[in-house]
Amino acid sequence: MALWRSTVIVSTMTMLSRVLGLVRDIVLLNVFGAGKDFDTFVVAFRIPNFFRRLFAEGAFSQAFIPVLTEYKTSRTHAEVQILISRVFGCLTTVMSLLTLFAMIAAPVIIYVYAPGFHDDPAKFALASDLFRLTIPYLLFMSLTAFASSILNSYGSFTTPAFAPVLLNAAMIAGALWLTPYMDTPIMALGWSVVAAGFFQLAIQIPELWRKKLLIPPKIDFKHEGVDRIMKLMLPALFGVSVTQINLLLNTIWASYMQDGSVSWLYSAERMTELPLGLIGVAIGTVILPSLSERIAEQDQSKFRGMMDWAAKVIILVGVPASIALFMLSTPIIHTLFERGAFTAEDTYMTALALQCMSAGVISFMLIKVFAPGFYARQDTKTPVRVGLMAVAANAILNVVFIGLFKLIDWNAEHMALALASSGSALVNAGMLYFYLHKRDIFRFGAHWKKLLVQFAIANAAMVAALWYGLTLYSGDASQWTRIVELLGLCIVGAVAYGVVLIATGFRPRHLKP
Repeated sequence: MALWRSTVIVSTMTMLSRVLGLVRDIVLLNVFGAGKDFDTFVVAFRIPNFFRRLFAEGAFSQAFIPVLTEYKTSRTHAEVQILISRVFGCLTTVMSLLTLFAMIAAPVIIYVYAPGFHDDPAKFALASDLFRLTIPYLLFMSLTAFASSILNSYGSFTTPAFAPVLLNAAMIAGALWLTPYMDTPIMALGWSVVAAGFFQLAIQIPELWRKKLLIPPKIDFKHEGVDRIMKLMLPALFGVSVTQINLLLNTIWASYMQDGSVSWLYSAERMTELPLGLIGVAIGTVILPSLSERIAEQDQSKFRGMMDWAAKVIILVGVPASIALFMLSTPIIHTLFERGAFTAEDTYMTALALQCMSAGVISFMLIKVFAPGFYARQDTKTPVRVGLMAVAANAILNVVFIGLFKLIDWNAEHMALALASSGSALVNAGMLYFYLHKRDIFRFGAHWKKLLVQFAIANAAMVAALWYGLTLYSGDASQWTRIVELLGLCIVGAVAYGVVLIATGFRPRHLKP
């Protein structure tokens, strides 16, 4: 029950963050539209966000949590405190230097990240300024991820899961109240990001203090624990961040496409992050410390049981979420975003991207389960091998799909990038499972045959219900009517799925960890 309790806590906080994030995107697109300025902000902010996920929440957390869990399980509290102190000092030093370097090299980084912007000097200069302003966010979030990893390892998930809410709140406040006071309105979002980074770190300090884990930093790169974390981090830097690297590559491609392409992809990506965050990220966050404990205890049976439970939850929720996002793409984008500067054309283009991205949602979720199976065992090399395959697949698919869209002369090349991302995620998840199976770390057992049949029948029922419901949907209705209709479609689909799933013999006890 502890796993479920922790998952519910993380999922609830993530839900709050995602809902507020949705409100944020509605506000931002209403204020700025899907045009040049917002494209510029998306690119500039995506860079520190990329490095945040790469270094902070990604490779660092995946390397730090297993080592910290081992120390907590087999060593004294004093040794744990020393480890935290040394990691604190080394992490602060490295990320401070990286932040300073990034601020100095801002134009070069923007040129590499979005080379298409160089043809527009004003757009390029604005992107560089925004990047310099937002990059300190990386330092704050690295320390936030450090604090969150400690708290998660000690079974505390509420405060770390709540922290992202502050980013959304700050950006909404910046767009609504700070924008009028700025010579360049979009710069208000940059200041909001920096403020949010500071507050996300600050709210975790009291809980660390209460647990006697707020230890003054000391720089010692030769400490045994720090050395192990660094060795695990180096390959994990790539393995855990394949998705982010693919997004970077997609942003480079999109910078050469028509104005709005970056914003359309961003808006579609935000919609896929709702189910991914609620279930995929929540499960991944909760199971890594638990899997690490099972490895430290050398309990392979419980390890496999946790993996099986996590996969069940992912398939149960991920598949219907992917289908629903595909079928309801236009109503979702139309209802949530089409107002102010966000036009009907933006709705159409964003919906196309969302349809393409929806195919990859289940794969992205499974990665959040399969990858911790390796990180908990302090194996970061296998995800790297798989990550290389996924990046190669993304690059190849980008070329193939862009070429195909040019061949058919369809002016929606951003769809090619979305399709490539989904294909790359499928390769990533598939190969991770291949190695889990090959090494007898985790396998889908015989009981999965019945489960998959039950899930398939329930999803078919949901498709039929949504298909009928869409015939009654009116896109010309008022804003509030559209919201009610969209909620109604979601409820109808969920009820049809749940009722038929239970009718096939599936019961909640089958999800017992």
